[in-house]
Amino acid sequence: MSETYDQVIKGGTLVRPEGQTITDIGIRDGKIAAIGDLSGAKAAQIFDAKNLHVLPGVIDSQVHMREPGNEHKEDLETGMRGAIAGGITAVCEMPNTSPATKDAAALADKIERGLGRAGCDFGFFIGAAADNADQLGSLETLPGCVGVKIFMGSSTGSLLVADDPTLERIFRATKRRIAVHCEDENRLIERRGMLGDSCSPTQHPVWRDKESAILATKRLLAVLERTNRIAHVLHITTGEEIEFLSTKKRWASVECTPQHLTLHGPECYERLGTYAQMNPPIRGLAEQQALWQGVADGVVDVIGSDHAPHTKEEKDRGYPNTPAGMPGVQTLVPIMLNHVHQGHLSLERFVTMVSRNPAKLYKMEKKGEVSPGYDADFTIVDLKEEKMIENSWIESRCGWTPYDGMKVTGWAMATIVRGRVVMQDGEILLKDTGRPLSFGGAS
Repeated sequence: MSETYDQVIKGGTLVRPEGQTITDIGIRDGKIAAIGDLSGAKAAQIFDAKNLHVLPGVIDSQVHMREPGNEHKEDLETGMRGAIAGGITAVCEMPNTSPATKDAAALADKIERGLGRAGCDFGFFIGAAADNADQLGSLETLPGCVGVKIFMGSSTGSLLVADDPTLERIFRATKRRIAVHCEDENRLIERRGMLGDSCSPTQHPVWRDKESAILATKRLLAVLERTNRIAHVLHITTGEEIEFLSTKKRWASVECTPQHLTLHGPECYERLGTYAQMNPPIRGLAEQQALWQGVADGVVDVIGSDHAPHTKEEKDRGYPNTPAGMPGVQTLVPIMLNHVHQGHLSLERFVTMVSRNPAKLYKMEKKGEVSPGYDADFTIVDLKEEKMIENSWIESRCGWTPYDGMKVTGWAMATIVRGRVVMQDGEILLKDTGRPLSFGGAS
């Protein structure tokens, strides 16, 4: 008697970190039920994936969706519409909203806001500060919590942990992997005066210089070694950090963003102005090449978009009176597939960094793998599809992308979340599928 499935993904090239194979995938009750030749199986739906590559669902482990408090530039619904439009099946949202996500009530409020409005699955970080440091151990175990986020340098929002004693308190109070923005606040304050009231955005990486990032990263690792804890170092931007962290893998995993791997100064500042402004800054070509070496050597574990939208009106105020950040969740997959096309990394390495590793590092349950029993999350891509990224394609309320006018090869043709096709051929089919992610304890 033939097996029966809710859906069969037929004849696609399944991509895992270990390699590629043409196969079928059977889905039942939102889970992967079988992998192999299912030509004799019955299915309510058939997804013809011939000539397409079937990736484990891409997870964007660093996004800022701006809700609550700044819905004029983004909210959970528009942000996650952008996610599924670009092939993302789950997102991890940062705590620097207004109010900041610092307690159980704020976390529960975000989860409630996401239910019925999210196109993909979601989790939320709790923000660390001096006044909640001792409560973080209990907060990090709440349902839907990805973990704790620390800002060592001030960025968009009010969360800040600038001193080592508070850092140490936080790490001693927690067990799960903590995500950290590494810029040294004291150095940023000291150098802020060099900008004046009006100057060119080319000064952004001069103010927030390489040393501000390197100093904070080294301070963090000293705290980790003293407390015997681990962290995830976000958006690395310098070759010196890559070299240093390559010797510290016992204590820290490493993230890069598509922006830092694609754009470089001074060209991007001359072309995009404040639209290229983000923290830590986009730096020169030599630093970008060092980041790519870190990808090749396995120092970089994760690619996250650091999706951080602002309106054009906000970005047009004139530097330095402009907010840092740019949208990125919708463009993560095409930008990185274009790098695959250009030979900068393999497709297997890509899925390791955007599927397996984020799920593994944060202990997401039933995510990041194509194996029986796991959630049926898939990003189905055409590696030969040539497209122009344009502002008009962007679902984010901000309405722009730094990649406007960029031609890429490689595109997400469908997004499947727990067996439900939420995007296909550019059309958003469902926008209320998302559910809170579940996590499996200490990492």
